[in-house]
Amino acid sequence: MSRPDDPSAHASDPPPPRRIYRHRLPVRLWHWVNAVTLLILLMSGLMIFNAHPRLYWGEYGANADHAWFAIGSTRDTGFVRIGATRIETTGVLGRWTDRDGVERTWAFPGWATIPTSYDLASGRRWHLFFAWVLAIGLTLFMLWTAFGEHLKKDLHIRRREWAPRHIWRDVKNHARLRFPRGEAAARYGILQKFAYIGVIFVLLPLMIFTGLAMSPGMNAAWPWLIDVFGGRQSARSIHFIGAGLLVIFFFVHFVMVLLSGPVNQLRAMLTGWFRLPPEKAE
Repeated sequence: MSRPDDPSAHASDPPPPRRIYRHRLPVRLWHWVNAVTLLILLMSGLMIFNAHPRLYWGEYGANADHAWFAIGSTRDTGFVRIGATRIETTGVLGRWTDRDGVERTWAFPGWATIPTSYDLASGRRWHLFFAWVLAIGLTLFMLWTAFGEHLKKDLHIRRREWAPRHIWRDVKNHARLRFPRGEAAARYGILQKFAYIGVIFVLLPLMIFTGLAMSPGMNAAWPWLIDVFGGRQSARSIHFIGAGLLVIFFFVHFVMVLLSGPVNQLRAMLTGWFRLPPEKAE
C-alpha cells in the first residue's frame, strides 16, 4: 500500500484543467450587443409583419395578388399557408387568445412582438433604431475581424479542412454530440466556421441591404438596390426568410452551448477565459 506522499499514488491522476484566453473583448462586446439587438429587431419586425402578413415575389403585392406565404384566419381558425400547403395554427398564429382572454387575429401573438399591442408606428421606430445599431456594430466588427487577425486566427478555413472527409467527420461528431476536448476545443470546427462566416459576412449584410431596399428614401437614393433583389416585395420576402434563418442559427447555437457545457461557455463569453475540457482517458 503506497503512502499518501508517495508520488506513484498520484501518477494516474488527470492533469489540472488548463485555461486559455479564447474570446477577446471586441468579440464579447459584439456578441452581447448583437444578441439584444437581433432580439429587438425580430420582435419589432414581427409587429411590422402583422400589418400585412403576406409575402410576394416581384415589384408589387396586395391583398388581391397571390402570396407565396401568408398567415391568416377564418371565422374559427388560424392558419399558415406556404404555396398551396395550408397548416392550421389556431391558438399559435393567425388566431390566438391574449392574457385578458380576448381572441385576436393578428398573425403573431403579442408576447412575440414589440410593442405587445398592435402599434405599427412604434414597431417601425424600434426596428429602424436598432437596425442602425446592427449596421454600425456589424461594420466595426467586420473591420476588426479583417484587420485584427480574428479572421486569420479563428475563422480562416485551411486547405485540409475543405476535404469532404474532414467535413463529414465534423458532421458526424455533431450529430453524435461528440464535442472536441483538450487542445482541439480551443479551435473552431469547420461547421462553426461555416456558420459564423455565413452569418457575419453573408446573412447579416443581406438583412441590412434588403431592409434598405424596402425604404422609400433609399429607393430614391439607390434605385438600383431594388433591381438587385428583383423588386421591393422580393426584398421583403428575402428579409423574412433571412430572419427565419437567424432564428434557426440562434436555436442551434443555444442548444450546442447547453450540451457542450453552459457554465464554461458562458464564462468564456463574459470574461474571455475558457477552460479546456480534459482529454478522455484511453
